[in-house]
Amino acid sequence: MTTPDLEAAAVTPPDGSWLVALDIDGTLVTYDEELSDAAREAVGAVRAAGHHVVLSSGRSLIAMTPLAAELKIDAGWIVASNGAVVARLDPGSPEGYELEHVETFDPGPALRLLRQELPDARYAVEDVGIGFRLTEHFPDGELQGQHEIVDFEELWSADVTRVVVRAPGSSSDEFHRLAEAVGLEDVTYAIGWSAWMDIAPMGVTKASGLERVRRELGVPMERTLAVGDGANDIDMLRWAARGVAMGHASEQVRNAADETTAGIEEDGVVAVLRSLLDGRRSLLDGRP
Repeated sequence: MTTPDLEAAAVTPPDGSWLVALDIDGTLVTYDEELSDAAREAVGAVRAAGHHVVLSSGRSLIAMTPLAAELKIDAGWIVASNGAVVARLDPGSPEGYELEHVETFDPGPALRLLRQELPDARYAVEDVGIGFRLTEHFPDGELQGQHEIVDFEELWSADVTRVVVRAPGSSSDEFHRLAEAVGLEDVTYAIGWSAWMDIAPMGVTKASGLERVRRELGVPMERTLAVGDGANDIDMLRWAARGVAMGHASEQVRNAADETTAGIEEDGVVAVLRSLLDGRRSLLDGRP
């Protein structure tokens, strides 16, 4: 896919506009898929004030657009699949969006390495805008879109944006040790709360996808805000001028952020968004 020239000068946004990057699971919505009225209203208020709210998630694009619709975001940008997919929402498009950048890679080498260590794990690769090809079904609700069960070797029949590995009998700590032991090269990987691993093209993270969006929007780096709670948010939090970790995030994630807000059960993201509206730069000290 042809990528826009991101080095070209972009249109200057209205003075004071921020790029506000929001993780979804554990940040905007609970792990039970609940979006609070307060979070919905805060997102709407930030957008009404002229700021750019960009949903940034490990979810696939088709799993993000329903939430965008619920938030009444029908124009703007989405960073999906941990940065491998960047889309522009467009109500005039048949799908409601246009793909602006898709980064793919050959998943074969990583999959073969992992299969040697985790022969009983479940493996899936993403087909953008469609769903997933899987070696066996994942638990209900974990992967959205159409699902096609295929032989393991068919997972690398074409380049993909993302590989998902799920080993219900393993822990996230074991996944970390495994990733180091097998020496995954030429890919970027993130490990979730459970035994779940996302594998993306080398150098592709939420931060790389958001940087594309920032340049397209012409927002200065000093007016970037990101909120997240997971290991796959670490690069995004470090990228943003103001990175905010959710209160329930791990110590590693909190250490990557500039500040920490309340947890998901206390709607911590709402305080961050309100602080942007009332001009407070930091939740830590309240200074403008």
